[in-house]
Amino acid sequence: MRLAWTRSTLRLAEPLRISRSVMVEREAVEVTLTDHGDVGRGEIITSVYYGLDAAEIAKQLTVVADALPDIGEDLLAGLHPGVRAGVDAALWELAAVRTGVPAHELFGHPQWTDVPTARTIGLGVPAGKAAEALVGQGFTVLKVKAGSPDDVARVAEVRAAAPRARIMLDPNGGWTPDEAVRTLELMAPSQVEMVEQPIAPGQRARLAWVTARSPIPVVADEDVETVDDVADLAGVVDGVNIKLAKFGGPTQALAAIEAARSACLDVLLGCLVSSSLGIAPAVHLSGHARWVDLDGHLLLAADPWTGLGGVDGTLRLRGGPGWGLVRR
Repeated sequence: MRLAWTRSTLRLAEPLRISRSVMVEREAVEVTLTDHGDVGRGEIITSVYYGLDAAEIAKQLTVVADALPDIGEDLLAGLHPGVRAGVDAALWELAAVRTGVPAHELFGHPQWTDVPTARTIGLGVPAGKAAEALVGQGFTVLKVKAGSPDDVARVAEVRAAAPRARIMLDPNGGWTPDEAVRTLELMAPSQVEMVEQPIAPGQRARLAWVTARSPIPVVADEDVETVDDVADLAGVVDGVNIKLAKFGGPTQALAAIEAARSACLDVLLGCLVSSSLGIAPAVHLSGHARWVDLDGHLLLAADPWTGLGGVDGTLRLRGGPGWGLVRR
């Protein structure tokens, strides 16, 4: 077995502003595992928020390469979750390619069903015009970034421009508990379907207080990074956002999905901005989720891969073993 990796820059089609930052590009590392002619691939994304840069990725991948062919749980557990996610993804695709099946079959869903994905409307853009344009492209689920004084007005603009769309709201922890309750009380469930991480992470008692008073389901994002976190959030929120880059890849995501079921929590599958290679594992897991927010590849100026669809609001697999991706 051989491990190789290459680094590239993924540039966004336009800057994405959220409550805590503005993004114009990010670095990606493509991971390739080759064994007797079979190939498995994954992607690792740099993240300031999660404390992972390209130098640390290369350092940890060198440790993995030196340990081959023994990639055991002890080794994987010692990696940064973002690095583990890329290596784990490559291992899963390698297994699917060897078996000759799409990865979703190994994930417990033999039959693929096309699924709508949310499309993000960032802060600092005319929300109504953006919503109108996205609905015109075919999107039926819109995620509105929040955390500004005009949140209620922006949601009203989106609803007016897209009266039949499903709307998700995401302040990225940008509200105080009181602001969260006041804002959400002004939005009926007919306006917004769910809200992600209304307050800053690390305040579970206050998060539970917000959830108890919200007319809209509350989903934890920044407050959930491990399988243990999922179990601990039972009774605190209504759902959890499972992002493979922070959990450590498909293996940990499957465990988190099972933990969510046991805790009676709904699942949102989310992502970081990445190419289709980084999004593909979550797309193959989408049959396990109530909400799907996998538009990271759609935010790029040029995605180096094709095979997931999504440009018209619906994720459609190209087919074939593994992720089913083709390099452009």
